[in-house]
Amino acid sequence: MNVQLSHPDTNLFGEIQITGSKSESNRALVLKALFPSISLSNLSNSDDTSVLQKALKTSGGLVDIHHAGTAMRFLTAYFASREGLEVVLTGSSRMQERPIELLVNALKDLGADINYLEKEGFPPLKITGKKLLKSSVNVQANISSQYISALMLIGASLPNGLIINLEGQVTSAPYINMTLKLLHYFDIEAKFEGQVITIQSKSKLESRTFEIESDWSSASYYFSIAALGKQGQLNLKNYKKESLQGDSKIIRIYHEFGIETSFADNEILLLKNNFEKPKNLHLDLRNMPDLAQTIAVTCLGLGIGCELKGLHTLKIKETDRLVALKNELEKFGASVEITDSSLSLAPCSTLRENIEVETYNDHRMAMAFAPLALKVPLRIKDAEVVSKSYPEFWEDLESIGFSIEKVSS
Repeated sequence: MNVQLSHPDTNLFGEIQITGSKSESNRALVLKALFPSISLSNLSNSDDTSVLQKALKTSGGLVDIHHAGTAMRFLTAYFASREGLEVVLTGSSRMQERPIELLVNALKDLGADINYLEKEGFPPLKITGKKLLKSSVNVQANISSQYISALMLIGASLPNGLIINLEGQVTSAPYINMTLKLLHYFDIEAKFEGQVITIQSKSKLESRTFEIESDWSSASYYFSIAALGKQGQLNLKNYKKESLQGDSKIIRIYHEFGIETSFADNEILLLKNNFEKPKNLHLDLRNMPDLAQTIAVTCLGLGIGCELKGLHTLKIKETDRLVALKNELEKFGASVEITDSSLSLAPCSTLRENIEVETYNDHRMAMAFAPLALKVPLRIKDAEVVSKSYPEFWEDLESIGFSIEKVSS
């Protein structure tokens, strides 16, 4: 499905209820599989979470997680630690191009039985679950925080607990801290000091319910919409001032674009103020790389240049997001330079209209470019890709005045 987008007046009013955080949901689901006394509410209804829920119920055999990268990392660790369970863990063709060797090596160091069925270092994997008795492992910390979180989630279920020694500069630390705080919520003893994470073994947990906050990564698109619109106010429901999610830092970033954010009764209110546009925005997004696409598109729409650094993990996402961003931004007339870890966008005064945006099987490409329809009409290819994290995205945009028309390819 392709969609044609526009907005008739660029005034924005409405209330949005975004699905529960995919990051929180997927972590909590793994913990619930390990400790069944846990109860969860407001789970994400994303494709990634649905795939993970189904996989966690398997009794063995083939497990296909499609495009779900988080599920691939978390399930690799989970299945490796489930004694007697044999699975073949695979995914889409893109998933089979995404490296997993660092996590597999760490699990093997703990005693896991994992074999590559095709290309060394990449899925599909044959995993024979074992009791992992070793309790200390070294992990390179500058590649993907999901490898570290995957180990942390199984740590308390291991007979001797787990010590994770991190090597190199830590990437996406807020996601590691999210996992740590979730462990603390369920009274699992865990600490993250310097370059060492220590998790104590625990045989069972007390019954407890965890309410999952709505997704801040998904909220980022409404910050972009508010910034690109003329005026209005948007209410986003089920958000906490003290959030576990690193992407809540979007508040500080979008203050630069004139967006005032206020909290009341677990809601956030977005208001646009008059502001003086900076010529260039300089940001290090090492701890929140999922915001890069949203911020770059906002800058494009406002005619602001930006220098975004700390983006080395974007090359191993659903697509090479740096290349994809460069390709699609340039279609609108932008001048873009990228390296392996950064993106530089020059200020662009005029945008081309009716551009067709490729999504590369990447939900964030579709959602990041959609707000630009407040400036020029555009088309999004394969629009259904948003179901990976936010299935109601298009319906929610219609509720705040966007015109969305299904069109043939």
